[in-house]
Amino acid sequence: MARTAAEMVAAAKSRVPAVTPEEVSKMDGVLIVDVRDAPEVQASGKVPGAVHVPRGMLEFRADPTSPYHDKNFDPARTVVVYCASGGRSALAGVALQELGYTDVRNMGGFKDWAEKGLSVEK
Repeated sequence: MARTAAEMVAAAKSRVPAVTPEEVSKMDGVLIVDVRDAPEVQASGKVPGAVHVPRGMLEFRADPTSPYHDKNFDPARTVVVYCASGGRSALAGVALQELGYTDVRNMGGFKDWAEKGLSVEK
């Protein structure tokens, strides 16, 4: 039976632990990944130090065997993902788990970060 996108996101959110923007702002040594599309990042900025990888390229950048692998990605490293509101980042978290990443967390939406008055990198 087919599932809706909302059902897929709900299932992903139940698999990937949530983390708040405040918690992320205090974490050291983690990889923060912005999975929004480029125009979204250009319009609003991103979490300082975050690596921008559009959701459609995530598996290719995260897979160490891919010719498109980004050296920032290491399955042994804690990874925090976020998007605009939390849906794409939840799906991204599941994809990372399926690639063997063992400590993946979903910060949810960038809007939550910005609304808390936390620093933004333009």
